[in-house]
Amino acid sequence: MNDSLKDAIKMDNATLAMFDNKSTSHIVSAIYVIVTLANLSGNSVSLFLLLFRTSPKTPSIIFMINLTLTDLMLGTVLPFQIVYQMQGHNWTMGTGMCNVLTVVFFANMYCSILSMTAISADRYLGIVKPMRFREMRERKRFAILACIFMWLLVLAILSPLEKTNLTYYVRERNITTCFDVLKKDMLPGLAHWAGFLFGMFIILFLCPFIVTVYCYINIIRVLVRKSNSHQKGRAVRLACIVLFVFIFCFAPNNILLLAHTITRLYFDKSLYIYYKLSLSLSCINSCIDPFIYYFASKEFRRKLRQILRLQTLSTGETQMIEGHRESFFSGRSTYNPNEDCDNF
Repeated sequence: MNDSLKDAIKMDNATLAMFDNKSTSHIVSAIYVIVTLANLSGNSVSLFLLLFRTSPKTPSIIFMINLTLTDLMLGTVLPFQIVYQMQGHNWTMGTGMCNVLTVVFFANMYCSILSMTAISADRYLGIVKPMRFREMRERKRFAILACIFMWLLVLAILSPLEKTNLTYYVRERNITTCFDVLKKDMLPGLAHWAGFLFGMFIILFLCPFIVTVYCYINIIRVLVRKSNSHQKGRAVRLACIVLFVFIFCFAPNNILLLAHTITRLYFDKSLYIYYKLSLSLSCINSCIDPFIYYFASKEFRRKLRQILRLQTLSTGETQMIEGHRESFFSGRSTYNPNEDCDNF
């Protein structure tokens, strides 16, 4: 740290208690180990299938590739977080690596949220608004531009974490933390903190969540009216999986981040130990995503079963897939409810 006087400030008891809580560290470490193994194995196979075995590259497939890449980025940095937890919150890999770890962690969460929202919007246009984006070339160009935009948006909002030294030396425990202690002067004032939190909570979480819920409600509404019960059931189950990821993985972290920051800035209290646990939950989505692909796309499922040398789908299903290569998520150039639902 450049300013020794700021580092000399006495740490409050709540924060010190968090550093001394070995149970929380062990739980978080165990979650990260499981997530890392599932993430790297599942998403490596998914990326191979999406890039080389799934065709054509529909907008939703492009969004899935983007989602898989963000998951793999998280999987490559999680081992550093595991080491940090096992060393008792003592960061020994330098300030630059601390920034990389923190930015990748949050970029994965918010790019995953935006990618899932983009997938739901593409599916919404394909089923509810089938006359829009009818040309595949136009839709693919839109999907690529959307992926670039979401990355630029996330990195712009997370810029304070990219520019600030996120390490902090705690004299009382003789450890150097990474992102566990943020100085109030990381941002110039309360207005800047409010803008930072607004960007993370409202723009990157709440608005995409509302859009996703809206899209899936309308998708299910259309399918209920025009599909048989079996096809409708598949749509409902898949929508529930996506919404479960939002509610279980993303909502606790974002709500607790907002609550912790407000109580810290205005009431000098801490909810950080709960936020730390919720942060570990947020990365679980990276090992759930491959299951979403598996249940959502018969083409993806068929290719995976072929790789694993399992029994392939029935002849009728295979012929149907060859005729209709797009997944559940993919929009259609023209809308036929029965045809569209057959791919669930």
